[in-house]
Amino acid sequence: MYAIVDIETTGGGGAARITEIAVFRHDGEQIVDVFHSLINPEIFIPPFITRLTGIDNAMVKDSPTFSEVQDHVRALTKDAWFVAHNAKFDYGFIKREFGALDEYFQRDILCTVQLSRKIFPGLKSYSLGNLCQSLEIMIENRHRAHGDAEATVRLFELLLRNDIQKLIPIDFYQ
Repeated sequence: MYAIVDIETTGGGGAARITEIAVFRHDGEQIVDVFHSLINPEIFIPPFITRLTGIDNAMVKDSPTFSEVQDHVRALTKDAWFVAHNAKFDYGFIKREFGALDEYFQRDILCTVQLSRKIFPGLKSYSLGNLCQSLEIMIENRHRAHGDAEATVRLFELLLRNDIQKLIPIDFYQ
């Protein structure tokens, strides 16, 4: 199983928090479950983040906090590889959110940036937008968790089909 994740945040620094999360549980052939939610970060969303993501303070005011969605995140990522584009970023934020709730969060990570560099070498850029453009993967709602996670699912499926080096573990949790 793979949990393909994308988050949006209030920024990249240590005090930043999650504003949106999407998790697609994938069995290596198809999506088997999905969770998506805006998250109330309980801190101010800076204007430059709102310009990038379209997520503003009013949108998240009545949204659940991370503690209110943690059960969904835990369930969809349990016994699965944590897959994300620039995985250390998404994983680090989620691990920190669980830590703030006094819960240890540990998952094995697969990064689609690193995998793409090995499976599709020589491309000009491995950013999600440029990579998807190069590989003709449609992205709807760019810089939003659901749209970016859905594009990462399509990228991951393409990586699985083209992984002649067997870089992607396929039977880790089976």
